[in-house]
Amino acid sequence: MNFSRKPTVKKKQSRSLFYRISAWLHLWLGLITGIVMIIVCVTGCIWVFHDEITRLLEPETVIAHQDRPVITPSRVQEIAAQQFPKLKPGYVTYQQGNAIYLSLGEGRKGNTILRLNPYTGEVISVKAHKPGETDFFRFILNGHRFLWMPADIGRPIVNYSTLIFVIILISGIVLWWPQKWTKKAREQSFRIKWDASFKRVNYDLHNVLGFYAMLVLLAIALTGMVYGIKWYSNGLYWATSGGQTLPAFKRPQSDSTQLGKLYTPQQAMDLAWGKVLSKHPDAEGFYYTFADTSKPKAAIGITIYPTAGKFYNNRSYSFDQHTLKQLAGNKVYDISFAEAGFGAKLRKANYDIHVGSILGLPGKILAFFGALIGATLPVTGFLVWWGKKKKSKKGVVAKKALVAAVPQAV
Repeated sequence: MNFSRKPTVKKKQSRSLFYRISAWLHLWLGLITGIVMIIVCVTGCIWVFHDEITRLLEPETVIAHQDRPVITPSRVQEIAAQQFPKLKPGYVTYQQGNAIYLSLGEGRKGNTILRLNPYTGEVISVKAHKPGETDFFRFILNGHRFLWMPADIGRPIVNYSTLIFVIILISGIVLWWPQKWTKKAREQSFRIKWDASFKRVNYDLHNVLGFYAMLVLLAIALTGMVYGIKWYSNGLYWATSGGQTLPAFKRPQSDSTQLGKLYTPQQAMDLAWGKVLSKHPDAEGFYYTFADTSKPKAAIGITIYPTAGKFYNNRSYSFDQHTLKQLAGNKVYDISFAEAGFGAKLRKANYDIHVGSILGLPGKILAFFGALIGATLPVTGFLVWWGKKKKSKKGVVAKKALVAAVPQAV
């Protein structure tokens, strides 16, 4: 007796159930989070090239690299005091080829941005922001992170919509996967039939482009959740570090008992800067914070970027603002990339993976088009669903008309 058909039937039934569950999840989760993901993806597209767009729109901030040292932190403080004596300098950031970006004031409570020539200290531009006012790219980032809502409301919506988006991507691959790899199935899965009807082209845009962008979108979504979902962030580090616990972030503190005994704030900042620069003479970017002198426990923070436009291989240092003692930092973020284990390397590279800069310009282009396709998927998916819904309604109406017509014909 031949029993060969029974396992095949069970296998087909199992696949059919899995397919139906995937289709249900893909449809309803997509409808629920569609608008959120359109906003997140479109703002992400813009943010990927925010440095390049800024250089294009503000050519005066493009400063060619020169073979001489950039101005010291004390010189930056001096310029700030001359321009705005009542404002405290907050932080400075710089990438080789650009002007120095100096933030004065209280951030969201109102701040002033100075762009400085990194070699001469010349003030290139001044932008004052009122409380709550932001520049264009901060506006874009606020939409990307929390939909321009209060952060405690918008952030969870974005975070868990991104998690749902990962489920949608995985279920989409299940729906995309052909049951048989025939020539016709391959053509439908990998090619857009541009000369077909609108419905068919729309379906291909959703199906085919969704497949091509899936890996990029998964990388963007999975790295994005690191910033917003604590249990996911801790779990990912645990899984990639061999069971280690992600160290809690603790801000290093200065020894307040040494206040005013050794260095002035300007001396301390320059000496700390000199120590770091001597270790990284070829660095192509940096970020540093001035210690808040109104808070004796505040420390000096300096981060060096060896490669302009990339952040994964940064090295961060903290110093006591009174004694210049180097303070112990975070065991994940404040060590060199070479010294880090796999889990720490992945965490240090998280932002670069998220925006594509880990692969340089080609990676950013990939991230841009991946996010752009991601923004279209809710639209094309909705149109596919809407078209099927209208078709099923027409079928019901036609069936009712046929049933009504049969007695009359008889």
